[in-house]
This record gives sequence, structure tokens and C-alpha cells, in this order.
Amino acid sequence: MSLQPVLDLINAIPRDLILPPANLFLLILIGLLLWRRWPRAGRAVAGAGLAVLILVSSNAGAHFFVAPLEAMTVPLRAPEASGAQAIVVLASGRLQDAPEYGGRDIPDYIALGRLRYAAHLHHRTGLPVLVTGGNGSSGRHPGLADRAYAKADAMATALREDFGVPVKWVEPRSRDTGENAAFSAALLRADGVQRILLVTDAMHMPRSCAAFARAGLDVVPAPTMFFSEQSRGLGAWVPSPEGMRRSRYALYELIGMGWYRLRSAGKTGGGSSASAAPGSPAAVDAKCQG
Repeated sequence: MSLQPVLDLINAIPRDLILPPANLFLLILIGLLLWRRWPRAGRAVAGAGLAVLILVSSNAGAHFFVAPLEAMTVPLRAPEASGAQAIVVLASGRLQDAPEYGGRDIPDYIALGRLRYAAHLHHRTGLPVLVTGGNGSSGRHPGLADRAYAKADAMATALREDFGVPVKWVEPRSRDTGENAAFSAALLRADGVQRILLVTDAMHMPRSCAAFARAGLDVVPAPTMFFSEQSRGLGAWVPSPEGMRRSRYALYELIGMGWYRLRSAGKTGGGSSASAAPGSPAAVDAKCQG
């Protein structure tokens, strides 16, 4: 039985509805609606939603989700000895129509963290750089106006103008991490590149590494922006926008890892013999996700 119809149905669910804080607000609302008819159950549901909302809004609460993800990868210690042939940097978000840059789109602060580390690696290794990322989202193509200047274009401009780093390849069509990998692999293979330094933040690395390995590339993870070892004093338990951002991002990645495994199983049929092969989803997960 094919999993594809189920996967298509799951993919149609808006991500905001299954991630905090929206999913917790919905839980609290359900509890309030239940309260009038079943007071005890309503109080329990609403109270649980509120308690979890407070917890995941703190940096300390976010740590419970961030730490397991970041434990799956380690900082790159010796990029010069990695044997890589290129540096690949993944897009994140963008700030549209930035007035201080003449109204053009620019990378958001997450993407800038990735670009800074890619520039650092380039200065240490001299390797050519590929930037990847379009303006669409998973399953949705961007409009005509958005295709003219993609996230990858904005990243390439930042590397050239702000970091003094030349960019050899620009991949502007991808809508998600899976397409980042597939489209980048095609560009790199055309130039004989097989082994890469993959740059993204530490929480995103396990899923990204797996996607690029499944695309047939030999991946050397080069993660940046580790949050799990940040200060964890009493102030870390105070709810904050940054705590919610970390929790939301980590949960998105954990869900995404499960989603990619399901999608791979749907494509391969989930056979046990296939799962033992060197390039199988199980083998890739073991390499990229500890």
C-alpha cells in the first residue's frame, strides 16, 4: 500500500497549526470550550496548554528540544583537512524590500549567521561556494515577481559585497531542504564535485545532511550557531520571544526529520532489504543523525 496519499494529506496541513504557539493556543481554546459542559476536563486541557506554552516560551524549556538535535552533530575542527571540493550554504529567510539596501531583499539574521561561517570556511580553505534557496515553500511555487530575485541571489550578493567571498554557483529554484539537496547536487556533479562542506545551523544539520547524502553527495557537516550551551541560569526560565523561537525551530526540525523518513519510506516502499543498503534512508540517518 502506497503512503503517498497520506503524505500528501499531511503536507496540506498548515505548519503553523502544528507548531507552537498556535497549536497551544488551540489547545487552550478547546479547554475553554469544554469548561462549561465538563469543567474538570476543560480546566485540565486549558491548564495543560497554558503550562506547556509557558515552558516552551523559555530558553530553559527550549533546551529540552534543542539539545537532542544539536547532540547529533559536532563542530568542524579541521576544514582544511576535510577533503571537500566545495562549500554549500543553505538559505533561511529573507527581509523583503529592505530600504537601507535600496529596496532589495536581504538575508535574515539566521541566513547571515550561516553566511558568516561560510565566509570563514572559504577564507580558511579557498573552496568555491554554492548558495541554494528559492522563494517558494514546500509544495508551493513562488509568484513571478519572487522568481526574479531569490533568497540564493540575496545570499550571493551578501557574500560578494559584505564578506568579500566569490560565489561560483547560485541555485535559486529550491523550495525546501530536499530540493536544496537535489538541485545543488545536479549543479555540483556537472563540475565534478562530490564531497562538500555543508553549512547550516546546528539544529538544521541532521535533516540537511541526510537530504544531501540521499542526493548522492559525500557530506562533511559544517554546523554553526549552537544554542544548547548558552546560559541556563534562573533567567533562562523566564518566557521570552527567543525561547519560543528556539522551541518552534527545534520542534519543526524534529517533525521534519520524521516527515523525511516517512517520505523516503513512501518512495521506497519501506522494504527491509532496501533499508539495509549503504545509501538507504536508514544508513543515511545513522550517518547524519548519530
